[in-house]
Amino acid sequence: MSLITDKNTVPSLLRNVVANIHPEDQTFLIRKSGAVWEEISYKKTLDTADAIAAYFLEMGIQKGDRLALLIENSPEYVFYDQALQQIGCVNVSVYPTLSEQELEYILNDSGARTILAGNPFLFRKVLKIANHCKELRRIIPVFTDYEKFTAKLSLEAGVIGLGPLIEEGKQVLAAHAPAIKSLRESILPSDLSSLIYTSGTTGIPKGVMLTHSNFVENVKVCLEQIPMIDKDDLFLSFLPLSHVFERTATYHVCCAKGCKIAFAQSLELLAKNMGEIRPTVMNAVPRLLEKIHDKAMKAGTAPGGIKAGIFLWALNVGKTYREIKEAGKEPGIFLSIRQKLADKLVFSKIREKTGGRLKFMLSGGAALPKNVGEFFGNLGVKILEGFGLTETSPVMSVTEYHRQVYGTVGRVIPGIEVGIQDVDTKAFVTVQTHHTFKETFESAEGEIVVRGHCVMKGYWKKPDETGSVIDPDGWFHTGDIGRFYRGNLQITDRIKNMLVNAYGKNIYPTPVENTYLKSQKIEQIFLVGDKREYITAIVVPSKETLQEVFGLKEDFFQQPDQFIQDEHIIDWVGQDIRKLSGELAKFERIKNFKVKRLPFSIEEGEITPTLKAKRKVIEKKYAETIEEMYAGEVEAE
Repeated sequence: MSLITDKNTVPSLLRNVVANIHPEDQTFLIRKSGAVWEEISYKKTLDTADAIAAYFLEMGIQKGDRLALLIENSPEYVFYDQALQQIGCVNVSVYPTLSEQELEYILNDSGARTILAGNPFLFRKVLKIANHCKELRRIIPVFTDYEKFTAKLSLEAGVIGLGPLIEEGKQVLAAHAPAIKSLRESILPSDLSSLIYTSGTTGIPKGVMLTHSNFVENVKVCLEQIPMIDKDDLFLSFLPLSHVFERTATYHVCCAKGCKIAFAQSLELLAKNMGEIRPTVMNAVPRLLEKIHDKAMKAGTAPGGIKAGIFLWALNVGKTYREIKEAGKEPGIFLSIRQKLADKLVFSKIREKTGGRLKFMLSGGAALPKNVGEFFGNLGVKILEGFGLTETSPVMSVTEYHRQVYGTVGRVIPGIEVGIQDVDTKAFVTVQTHHTFKETFESAEGEIVVRGHCVMKGYWKKPDETGSVIDPDGWFHTGDIGRFYRGNLQITDRIKNMLVNAYGKNIYPTPVENTYLKSQKIEQIFLVGDKREYITAIVVPSKETLQEVFGLKEDFFQQPDQFIQDEHIIDWVGQDIRKLSGELAKFERIKNFKVKRLPFSIEEGEITPTLKAKRKVIEKKYAETIEEMYAGEVEAE
């Protein structure tokens, strides 16, 4: 029997696991409770979801109603989502980092009837705007002792803790059980499963309408492309479930395949949790992988002498071994011996920091710098890259485990068409599918468009915006520039990011920024240069490295001047900028830069929750500094 049911609905996945893959007392979810990792079975998950669903029906919630979640990754997220999905409601997950104003907009735009609040900070955020949200009927804090926050408030929506809600649901479950079963079985694949609001780099967030079929078909074909995921795998989840990447690639994949999900305590404790849980699969974003790469390189080379020599020798052996294997050849006996020695002395120690059991990591959300992917490959850790958008459920392409092409985002998934369209003429350069794949195929560059089961139903209550991105032939226009290289999709940048200098040269910032991010001194970089004679940049140095090299204390980073004026630090950053500029065309090279004291942040509205720069916001906010870079002398060439 197939490990995924043919019903193509989200609630059918987990019940199929219990019916055909694991007994109901098998562990499904794992979380840290005090000093102990607590295991939660499929039975407890489904029983809790049933109780929550019964409470919703008792309070008058109906199929199609939108129910919101403002919560970090946790078992409670899963209980709540499974409950609402099985009675045909719509999951509206809100990024915990969004402002009160953005939260209010999303709750009103979606017409959310309930909201789950994950901690006191998020609960207080909801309380501040709750009376401005006309459709909101219940606020549900996950934690206890929440009454102290509501004692002096007059709220139009009722407040009930998740624990008491579950108990009330259990009391009325027998009465509502037939309705829950009937609703679950009546859900159609075309029914709406979730509204995921885009992060809005250029305007007001839009609710992306994703159906049950969008999610389940995406999971099915991704598992076809990565068949080594099996029912005994253990995923460690830390990327936000409010984002479609983690929702599909961890949560829904595990619901479909019967894998366990362990929830990391926080990003700060991720490394510790990896060592404790020892995951076999994990999803990550490029910036995390870059940081692991930087720390490993620093730890390996900092001692100098023989230790650094062994580290660099091992990386070189790993590189040679990997390249021969990827070419489909078998390494010779002497190289194999050297590789085993390199693994024992260096690679195994780095892998042990991840728990030592990782089969692979899946990277998504942004382009992974080629050198970072190769570094992990040299260690014997597979990094599979995927590509897609919220509007594409999200996966459009993903690396095949046995066919790695670094710097690309893999092969087109089954069941969809991906085209490259000339930006100016709109003529198709090529249209590729999973079955037309050829390892030698290459195409010219253009906008990436897609048609098929992964494409969203549209933007919630925004038909004009929907029509502007889905053309009459059903092609969704991603706004990304790319091409096919060695049969795989390769991303260049976003169309809206493209800079055109004063001489008409097109410059895509992302690959240029990734070149400079090879420097261990640089944490973030933002390129400027549209309609200008040359490229400049705002550079954020690595705080940790700055403190080590210059002996800086915390008060240095709290100074009111947003930009660092110390010439020694500026020159120190400039050394790597000048060195790395040699890898770029002359018109792509940074000619002047400013060193920003603190990183661009979500809280300041400078980047999105998925860490994409809000170009217009940054350019407007730092307009005066940008003009100084073009008025002053050139500092880097």
